[in-house]
Amino acid sequence: MAAAGRTPADSILIQRMAQGDQQALELLYDRHVRLVHSVAYGVVQNREAAEEVTLDVFSRAWASAASYDHGQAQVRTWLSRMARNRAIDWLRREKVRPSLHSVTWAEVGHEPQAETIAPEQAAQARVEQEQVRQALATLPPEQQEALALAFFQGYSHSEVAAALAQPLGTVKGRIRAALKSLRTLLADAQERS
Repeated sequence: MAAAGRTPADSILIQRMAQGDQQALELLYDRHVRLVHSVAYGVVQNREAAEEVTLDVFSRAWASAASYDHGQAQVRTWLSRMARNRAIDWLRREKVRPSLHSVTWAEVGHEPQAETIAPEQAAQARVEQEQVRQALATLPPEQQEALALAFFQGYSHSEVAAALAQPLGTVKGRIRAALKSLRTLLADAQERS
């Protein structure tokens, strides 16, 4: 048992869950529910579905605690991967196509308001939006995914790494490479126009 004022490590909670300790599940849930829900919501883009996936993930974590291999992945990574997989399963079951790789201006919140700006400015904004959309579409899928989670879903780099089950350095490198590519592509597009 953990000392007063300290909570047990995730791996200890998993061991306790494997022995049927429901309090360990409650502690694990409290500790990771926000991350699991964020990962699920990032995939399904539906609050009720994300809640359903989140409950499913913790139910599966309870059922598979005995087979968890702490040498293969950290608990946080294990839960994130499970959340992503269960969310994708939900999309398949509901026959919904994930929109993680495509970002619309409405999601970004920069859609021009035609009634508040001059027609010339609105036209220029539409041209610039199309340039950004085309530039985003040229990025490799893994860069698009990391960029979408970080900038359009508001994930921290650590959360992106957990959601994608990739090392933090890899995620940072993908985001950095994506931003560098976008800068170059958009500068070229500006020169041509």
